[in-house]
Amino acid sequence: MILYEPNNNWFRDIGNLAKSWTMQKILRGVLLIGIIASAVSFSMYFFQIEPRLNSSIFSLLGIVLSILLVFRTNTAYDRWWEGRKQWGSLVNNTRTLASLLQASLPNNDKESRFYFAKHIANFCIALKEHLRKGVKTEELIHLDSTELNELNVKQHKPGYLATLIYGKIHTIYRAGALTDADLINVKQHYFALIDVMGACERIKKTPIPFSYSVYIKIFVSVYGLILPFGLFNDFGFYAIPLTMFIFFAMLGLELMAEEIEEPFGLDCNDLPTGDIALTIKKNVFEILEQESIKETKPAELYTKVF
Repeated sequence: MILYEPNNNWFRDIGNLAKSWTMQKILRGVLLIGIIASAVSFSMYFFQIEPRLNSSIFSLLGIVLSILLVFRTNTAYDRWWEGRKQWGSLVNNTRTLASLLQASLPNNDKESRFYFAKHIANFCIALKEHLRKGVKTEELIHLDSTELNELNVKQHKPGYLATLIYGKIHTIYRAGALTDADLINVKQHYFALIDVMGACERIKKTPIPFSYSVYIKIFVSVYGLILPFGLFNDFGFYAIPLTMFIFFAMLGLELMAEEIEEPFGLDCNDLPTGDIALTIKKNVFEILEQESIKETKPAELYTKVF
């Protein structure tokens, strides 16, 4: 995700737009369509080609395409926002779970506090990597050799870490550290973590239908290719920049939707799940271990945070 201050400085935001990988792809596409529009315009001028296409046809096609692109963008943003809500829920429930355990555990039970702190943090770190390209065990913290060996053979690593947390909850309950009421409250927030994991996996594993996505790409491409034929008679060589500008708007909407519809990756506008997982790690250690983790230097504006 690119850090910026919303509604603060339009011109500074626009000046840093080139840092977006999506914008670089858009500009390459616009440059290509500009070359094609130039070739079409010069050919029509030198060979005196008179297209029989009515410019109103392009207006109608543009309206239809705009409606499709708005629906496409809204659908993609809904997926992005749903992902953000799930990770917000993860932050809230991990803090509450840690607070409940801190209040319920005996003051001298340092081992259980440390166990919960490390595995709640590890669950969030593992979930972040699980939603990307697989869990890197070297990013997890304070694992003993037995836990590490077990984790390496598990296919679903966040699920295994969640199982460790659940097992420890019942261990301390049987030892009398939790009352029945405590157990009910703790389990409620534990199961909320499992729900978040399932919801994120649903977003990850259910992309926009292939036919729908490809159809819009074909529509945008064909519209950009035939647009110079409809504009040249009315605008002459101004058809070239007009075609590029219209294609810039439509291609931009499609590529932005394509980027944000998968919110857990490493694109410029994907969710900063790594940063959120680090926040959770700091919070649970502060709550359970009474330990303040050293603050990292805040990222500068217009830098990418993952």
